[in-house]
Amino acid sequence: MARLKETYTKEIAPAMQKKFGYKNVMQIPKLDKIVINMGVGEAKENAKALESAVKDMETISGQKAVITKAKKSIANFKIREGLSIGCKVTLRGEKMYEFADRLINLSLPRVRDFRGVNPNAFDGRGNYALGIKEQLIFPEIEYDKVDKVRGMDIIFVTTAKSDEEARELLTMFGMPFAK
Repeated sequence: MARLKETYTKEIAPAMQKKFGYKNVMQIPKLDKIVINMGVGEAKENAKALESAVKDMETISGQKAVITKAKKSIANFKIREGLSIGCKVTLRGEKMYEFADRLINLSLPRVRDFRGVNPNAFDGRGNYALGIKEQLIFPEIEYDKVDKVRGMDIIFVTTAKSDEEARELLTMFGMPFAK
């Protein structure tokens, strides 16, 4: 299933080297990791909400999710330090390429009124952040078993030095940027 990894080594890396004029193959930007993060606001009143969010996250990523805790107390949000408020998964290697392939080719086209992802969501250091409003776009999630529609953040961390290099890398992977 790692079609994306083979495409990277055979087509993307040589094309990037030619376009940006890299002297060394180690300079060619590559996908380092993908971090999927889900903040669960209602977890402070309802512990079951966090459990179902973790279950959805593990189904989507195929890997065990880590529960994230609040770093400091915020009275306005009724959050105490150490309170469980979300979950995250860091994907590397084979699972990372498999997830990227499923996201780009299966899930994103299923988004309602989809016109492409925001081309300006780069952070200046070659990383790309993508927000998804509902977990139902993933084919692994069964619609009948979902208790609540939750969104998530997906961050593509690359070894690119600039946003231009990272945009080119993700475009070659097939990321559908809006025109």
